[in-house]
Amino acid sequence: MVAIKKFPEEEYILKGTAACPGCPITIALRTALKALGKKTILIVPASCSAVVQSLVPKTSFGVPTLNIAFAASASAASGVAAALKMLGKEDVTPVVWAGDGGTYDIGIQALSGAFERGENFIYVCYNNQMYSNTGIQRSGATPYGAWTTTTWTGKKEIQKELGEIVMAHHIPYIATASIAYIDDLYDKMKKAKEINGPRYIEILAPCPPGWRFDMSKTVEIARLAVQTGAWVLYEAINGEVKLTSYSKMLLKRKERRPIEDYLKLQGRFRNLTEEDINKIKKNIDEKWKRYMEIYKEKEEKQ
Repeated sequence: MVAIKKFPEEEYILKGTAACPGCPITIALRTALKALGKKTILIVPASCSAVVQSLVPKTSFGVPTLNIAFAASASAASGVAAALKMLGKEDVTPVVWAGDGGTYDIGIQALSGAFERGENFIYVCYNNQMYSNTGIQRSGATPYGAWTTTTWTGKKEIQKELGEIVMAHHIPYIATASIAYIDDLYDKMKKAKEINGPRYIEILAPCPPGWRFDMSKTVEIARLAVQTGAWVLYEAINGEVKLTSYSKMLLKRKERRPIEDYLKLQGRFRNLTEEDINKIKKNIDEKWKRYMEIYKEKEEKQ
């Protein structure tokens, strides 16, 4: 794993972004672009990142960027990948940079189609678990019990596991990451860059205004998500799943922190009942049971 002090010095997120204070997107994209380098083309659907770029005619993204319709980012990336192939520019990496609304919901058809076709690009979903840019509405990534403007009594459904849905497409590389563990994120972006075919990386991106916490606590909340097991860091290379970074430690020798440590810092969970918390705990326990079974199978094979 590359130490943070050894990250490249080049910066591709420039001064003057339109991001909110404490925004996780700039942390994630700054890290990702350090791993990918300047020969990167971003494809950005309607999302917070379309605003973070700054106001026309200025931009704070230091790489070519194509802003595209909400549902069409994977389709546009397919076209960019085809054009690069025709031009013989194999050292340029097309990267979709989309939120969960444009991935889990509005963009999932184009994503699935591109992955089925085996298109050669990286798809990154920065998951803030709602439609933050358009007013904090519920998405398919919104967790059970969370307040949004369209679930003001708390969401009643369990969120999708899109990483697992993507695994059903049998693509070469799938990973999850967090802005609290940027060395892990950096390594996964570097690894994805060197692989051909469709690649998918999902980054947990806690949003201060949407999740209702102080802007100084973005990284702390992201870290607690991993330490409590609410967000799992893993990668799947050609279908072989393994946990990484802190999640790997949880699987082998550490106990998960109480989920209450994570929930109590977020105003979006302020109305949870004890029954709600127990349901969240049960869902997390079931998820970790699946990972324990995968780990056990690997141990038996070895």
